[in-house]
Amino acid sequence: MPIPKNYPSPVRMSAKEKAFDQLQRWIIDGTLEPGEKLNDSELAETLGVSRTPIREAMQLLEVQGFIETFPGRETRITQIKKTDVLKLYPPLASLQALAAEEASKVIASGQTKELRTLNQKYDEAMKNGQPFKAMAYDEHFHNLILKIADNPYIDRFSSTLQLHLRRFKYIFLNNALTLKSDSVKEHTAIIEALTDHNAKLAADIMRQNWLRPMNEVYQLLK
Repeated sequence: MPIPKNYPSPVRMSAKEKAFDQLQRWIIDGTLEPGEKLNDSELAETLGVSRTPIREAMQLLEVQGFIETFPGRETRITQIKKTDVLKLYPPLASLQALAAEEASKVIASGQTKELRTLNQKYDEAMKNGQPFKAMAYDEHFHNLILKIADNPYIDRFSSTLQLHLRRFKYIFLNNALTLKSDSVKEHTAIIEALTDHNAKLAADIMRQNWLRPMNEVYQLLK
């Protein structure tokens, strides 16, 4: 199991938090590949912690669906299945649409300005051929709307689904998928709907913004 030796170590974290955070990052960005077997002793040595926090972190990751344990045998990173795309996007689209609907009721002018800035940076990153940077701005855009909506339940479930979606996004980017301007235009339309406090329109466009790429990702996966 190849594990990086020189990685940025998180600070002010418990051993379990450190292990959980780093393992989750490695799973999401593909450092630990789908189907790869995990060895708690090797991970403990690499992260500089005991095996107990590693095992605790693995339990949390299993709850999130990132790893699967076969009692008495082994623990592996979960595979990315093509059919998961059709199961992941629709509930996430619904949660994000609900967040947009709620945000439209309370959004302030300063917040719409911040959304415009993020969308502009997202557009610039795509035009400059910086897909990972573009992905980060896209996530910031949607996370800000979640923050404005101010519903911890929507936020919590949406955040977990987005972590899984991020794994698919890395597959997207590693396969040199050409980023399109559709999302920028949809973001602009969402901002306008939010500015007008049009809850239904904001929700409809937000749902489209998530469901439109679903078929592209589905076709990309083998």
